[in-house]
Amino acid sequence: MIELFDYDAELRRYNVRLRAVADVQTADRVLDIGCGAGQTTRDAARSAPSGSALGVDVSRPMVDRARRLSEKEGIRNISFERADAQVHPFPPGGFTLGISRFGTMFFTDPVAAFANIGRALRPGARLIQLVWQAGDRQEWSVAIRQALAGGRTLPAGLGDDAFSLANPAVAAGVLTAAGFTAVEITEVRQPIYYGPDAAGARDALLDLRMVEDLVADLDAAAAARALDRLLAMLDAHDTGEGVWFDSRAWLVIARRT
Repeated sequence: MIELFDYDAELRRYNVRLRAVADVQTADRVLDIGCGAGQTTRDAARSAPSGSALGVDVSRPMVDRARRLSEKEGIRNISFERADAQVHPFPPGGFTLGISRFGTMFFTDPVAAFANIGRALRPGARLIQLVWQAGDRQEWSVAIRQALAGGRTLPAGLGDDAFSLANPAVAAGVLTAAGFTAVEITEVRQPIYYGPDAAGARDALLDLRMVEDLVADLDAAAAARALDRLLAMLDAHDTGEGVWFDSRAWLVIARRT
């Protein structure tokens, strides 16, 4: 089974786009919000040898894994903290660049969260983030839900947190209310990877709370049938080079006033 679900493998195509747009400079001090296992933080630290990178995430297992990987790779200008970016007391103006790869959609109070992140950035600094478009535009979300539903009506709202910034007007409004300016939103469409084959992808998906929630109301036999349908669907998406799904995101760039 993939440890902690391998988001880095899943989002490999998006990572290339984020790195290009972020264009981390040698002396940048980078804040990575929702850093997960720290791939984006490590990329930033390597691009800023005279600067630094801090990754924050609410998941202790992810932060622990990020630390282990950075130590293994010998990266010294990097640190990680288990922290909620919505309320964490970052040093005011301590960062020259903020980045996030699908890590900003889960705030309970997004205006307060982005205002707190803004205070951590120096005036004029960019905040660059990738967020998902609506769930019905994500092949992965639609296919997984349909396979697990098996024709039954699923409870409304399950998994919707991931799409809280899917409306560009909402995303721009939140950032503006939080004190950011020059908001630019661009569509990005990339395939995402779920595993080397159907069985591997199924095991990876079982690490996600989404699958657990979608079968929570089923008895053991019905849940087993749902997982069989999931496996068959994943097999249909096996390209011979892994299991891939289409996806759509927004690349959101804003500046701290």
